[in-house]
Amino acid sequence: MIEKKIGYFNLAQICDSGQCFRMEQVNENTWSVIASGCYLEVTQQGDLCTFYCPEEEYEGFWKEYFDLDTDYAAYIDRINPNDRYLTQAAAMGAGIRILRQDLWEMIVSFLISQQNNIIRIRRCIRNICEQYGERKVMESGKVYYTFPAPETLAELDEDALKACNLGYRSKYVVRTAKAVVSGEVNLNAVREMPYKKAREELLKLFGVGEKVADCICLFALHHLEAFPVDTHIRQALEAHYRRGFPTRRYKGVQGVMQQYIFYYEFKGRSLR
Repeated sequence: MIEKKIGYFNLAQICDSGQCFRMEQVNENTWSVIASGCYLEVTQQGDLCTFYCPEEEYEGFWKEYFDLDTDYAAYIDRINPNDRYLTQAAAMGAGIRILRQDLWEMIVSFLISQQNNIIRIRRCIRNICEQYGERKVMESGKVYYTFPAPETLAELDEDALKACNLGYRSKYVVRTAKAVVSGEVNLNAVREMPYKKAREELLKLFGVGEKVADCICLFALHHLEAFPVDTHIRQALEAHYRRGFPTRRYKGVQGVMQQYIFYYEFKGRSLR
């Protein structure tokens, strides 16, 4: 058990920010996360967070996963004070951090995300993990499932994942798994590439378009210059940035601003 006071960090906001699909609220103040074969529960009361894991696991994995060494206040300070819309968006989602997630999991997750909603995406991912992932039992008796490896999914028939509610996306995932296993796309190489080159390589995968490639670059490779444009973002751009988003001002952190906008549009509509 590790206790930390962390500013600009809000588990509820991160959970609803559309970047991770194996994080869920357990009770009023506790969230669970499954990532890279590990299971974590975190309790948050204000800025006091309790991570229920060994210290070496927190230091060796979760601190980096949640990007806790980065000063997000500095990102917010870069916002143009005359940009009322982005200022309000950042204020509402100031606890969001860009997670450092597994590349393979993000590829599959965002293939599944196409023409889908967050609740269904989570259900689809839970289904494939329970069906094809490794079952793990913790000392507490808690059972969870790891994310299936590309080698496992590459063995499947293209329509096999329809049974996990993926629908037409089943063939996207299976073909992509085959491309990874065959070496057609080398994920280790992609991890070392700069943003534009990584994006170009990801676009070679069956079913990966520009928005999905940018999501993978942002949420797996931590290329903060990636700026995924989905329906929520497009509507915001049309309403508030008719001349285009001021990319030059936010060079290198466009993806952080994208998350504030996404959360404001996705979650904020019901709160405003």
